[in-house]
Amino acid sequence: MSIQTCISLCHAVSEFLIYLANVRNLSPNSVTAYRTDLSHFVRYIGDAEKNIADISVSDLRGSIGFLSKDGKKATSINRYIAAVRALFKYCYRMRYIDTNPALELKTVKAPKVLPRFMTQDEVHELCSEPETKRLLWPARDKALFSMLYSSGCRVSEIADLCMQDLAADYTAAVVLGKGNKERQVFFSEEASAALREYLLERTRYISAERPVQQVFISQKGHALSVRGIRYIVSRYSGIEGTNRPISPHAFRHTFATTLLTNGADIRIVQEMLGHSNISTTQRYTHLTTQQLIDTYTNAHPHGGN
Repeated sequence: MSIQTCISLCHAVSEFLIYLANVRNLSPNSVTAYRTDLSHFVRYIGDAEKNIADISVSDLRGSIGFLSKDGKKATSINRYIAAVRALFKYCYRMRYIDTNPALELKTVKAPKVLPRFMTQDEVHELCSEPETKRLLWPARDKALFSMLYSSGCRVSEIADLCMQDLAADYTAAVVLGKGNKERQVFFSEEASAALREYLLERTRYISAERPVQQVFISQKGHALSVRGIRYIVSRYSGIEGTNRPISPHAFRHTFATTLLTNGADIRIVQEMLGHSNISTTQRYTHLTTQQLIDTYTNAHPHGGN
């Protein structure tokens, strides 16, 4: 295979990111993650105009070693490796390089960490916090927490949820997940009731001059961002609230764990979570197994040490 043309590292990265967004149709968040990792790579190489074909496997391994010395977690390093591999695979396909040095890269071993989830009592307490503590916007925050838990949505899916995506009775919605895949999610009676109450208040902050399609908004009438939702969860789960800090993703983990613990078919749970690969869903079966072990250890007279 002969090289078709010379191309600089910065040009290759720019072209690759456009390919991810417009051809692969990756979400903006995914493209941003690739951009962040590849910008680290460009900075390590130190010469954005360097011919991509002149970058060696030693350069690639050196950049990984630099991340390790910088104290990056194994998961972050492996994500970085995946981004670099994808870039060089693209360049090889486009004939910008005649050999692919990234094929020599190996991922680092990451410790197996079970997803963080909440007990039923913790979920109930957190969903009650908005009315109890009234830190921000109680009606909105109660609806937000209840919908995150009862639907299993990713925080980005809730942030992007628009009024037209909701069912007429507010018991379901269509969300756009990873890979631009649509799926239907459902809301409990409690979540639907909380949503109706919030929507009555929401109209006060929306004007004809500044229409907002997103369901969840700030008190200034702007659509809530993923960062904004994280902030809301952090306020209610921090020292002002339950004092058990969590991320919005814990609602999703708890949703999956609850379904599997109560006997739901793993394929159904996979569909409800929007996982393209069932191995991602299987993480929660390990979690429920660990719950059984913990219950045995704590409850059986011979279970403890």
